[in-house]
Amino acid sequence: MNKASLIENISYQDNQSPTVTVLLKTPSTKELRIVMKKGQFMKEHKAPYPIVIELFEGEVDFGIEGGKQLLKRGDMVALEANVPHDLDCISNCIVRLSISVLDTIERVNKVSQ
Repeated sequence: MNKASLIENISYQDNQSPTVTVLLKTPSTKELRIVMKKGQFMKEHKAPYPIVIELFEGEVDFGIEGGKQLLKRGDMVALEANVPHDLDCISNCIVRLSISVLDTIERVNKVSQ
């Protein structure tokens, strides 16, 4: 059994970079927590594998294929591989991101800088 918490040891960075943490690794996924402070963003990027995004706390303007959708606490989005998207934090938020075990935390960190 693996256990992790989305709300323990939260650290909001004062710079423009969200904080990305690997919470769990399973045989098929990596479960990440992205902590974003109001005004922080993740530039447009694509994931090489399908992903699931869950907004645990706060609000995010979620850009996808030229449009914007407001995501609020509790909202979830599933994207297929290679779909361009971005995140703009409206209020301090905690995002849970499920990525393929074949994907890397380095890729996620790169788009959050």
